[in-house]
Amino acid sequence: MIASLSALIWRDVRQSYASGGTWLPVIFYLSAATLFPFAVGPDRDLLLQTGGGILWIAALLATLLPLDRLIQPDLDNGVHDQLIVRGLTDEFIALGRLISHWLAFGPPLLFAAFLASGLMGLEGNPLWTLLASLAIATPALAGLAVMIAALTAGLKGAGALGGLLLIPLAIPLLIFGAGSLSDQSGSALLFLGAVSLLLVAITPFAAGAALKAGRE
Repeated sequence: MIASLSALIWRDVRQSYASGGTWLPVIFYLSAATLFPFAVGPDRDLLLQTGGGILWIAALLATLLPLDRLIQPDLDNGVHDQLIVRGLTDEFIALGRLISHWLAFGPPLLFAAFLASGLMGLEGNPLWTLLASLAIATPALAGLAVMIAALTAGLKGAGALGGLLLIPLAIPLLIFGAGSLSDQSGSALLFLGAVSLLLVAITPFAAGAALKAGRE
C-alpha cells in the first residue's frame, strides 16, 4: 500500500511540473504582485503597509487555479478505480493527493513570494514573517483544494463552485496569515499553525468520504 501511495505521489508531482499545472499558479501570483505597485503608485510606505496582505490574497486566489486537475481527470480515465482495486482506500488516495499537490504547489509558491516581496519593498523581518506564514499555510491551502476538488468532482461548473467554496473556508488562514505581518507577539502564527494543522488532519477523511460517496 505504501509503495502504491508513493508511486501515486511521484506520478502526480511529475505530471504537475510537466503539464504546467505548477507554473500557472506561480505565473498568476507574480502577475498579481507586479500589477499591484502600478495600481497604487510608487508610494513605498503604502506598499509596505498593504503589500503583505496583497501577496496573501494572491496566494489564496492562486489556489483556485488547479482545482479541476486534482481529482476529475483520474475519475474520468479510470485511474481512481484502479487504485481502489489495488487496495488503496479513498482516504489514502486523498492523502496522496494532498502530499503531491503540496509538493507541486507549496515550494514554487514560496519562491514566487520571495521574488514578489521585492516589488512590495518587503525586507527583513516582514519578509521572513510572510514566508513563514505562507510555509505554514500552504499545506492547509493544498488540503482545502483537495477537499473541494473531491466534493465538486463530476459536477457541472465545478471550477466556479470550487471557488465559491474555497474562499470562505480559507478566510481564517487569510486573517491569521496577513495578521501575522503586523503581530509582534507571534500569536497570529501560532493560530495559523493550529488552523493549518486542523485542515491537514481532516483532509484525507473529508475528501475520502466525498470520493466514496461519489463512487456510490
